[in-house]
Amino acid sequence: MAARIPKSPQQAQGQLRIIGGEWRSRRLSFPEAPGLRPTPDRVRETLFNWLAPHIVGSKVLDPFAGSGALYLEALSRGASLALALDSNAMAIASLRHNLDLLQCAVGQLLQSDAVRYLESQAPTPFDLVFLDPPFHQNLLPPTCALLEERGWLAERAWIYTESETAPSTLQLPATWRLHREKKAGQVHYALWQRG
Repeated sequence: MAARIPKSPQQAQGQLRIIGGEWRSRRLSFPEAPGLRPTPDRVRETLFNWLAPHIVGSKVLDPFAGSGALYLEALSRGASLALALDSNAMAIASLRHNLDLLQCAVGQLLQSDAVRYLESQAPTPFDLVFLDPPFHQNLLPPTCALLEERGWLAERAWIYTESETAPSTLQLPATWRLHREKKAGQVHYALWQRG
């Protein structure tokens, strides 16, 4: 019997499951990479219960897409358009493969640094934004400021944040109102509404 050859880190695969919508229960792969931590099923289920009345027909932005768990879940539940950004080429290639598998034509992908993209591109207002940046890099406050100041948010946009610290410590734009917040393990997650 031949010995199994372990996968190299570049080939290692994680798995995520779509919780609801058109692709409910579909399992998809994503590359395992440092700092890439998909939003757990339980947290995604809570978030999408909060967002249920606001998903269908929405325009979604996921600037730190990683595995694409939030992005794919929003598309499965009826978002009309979704743009995912990630600086990791393997993450974008994996998301492209998953969109092809799901035969999804309304998902857009760009390999790009989120902060540079938001600073340099002409803004399009989004109804829903997922902000789950790598932890301990102080990316959340400047990203939130750019979204607000540069016109990336619709008038009553919803913004989801994941952070290593409590939402009250994040120094987010004054126009954002905290709608709900919870903690799972070491992760604080919150839903904000602009307006």
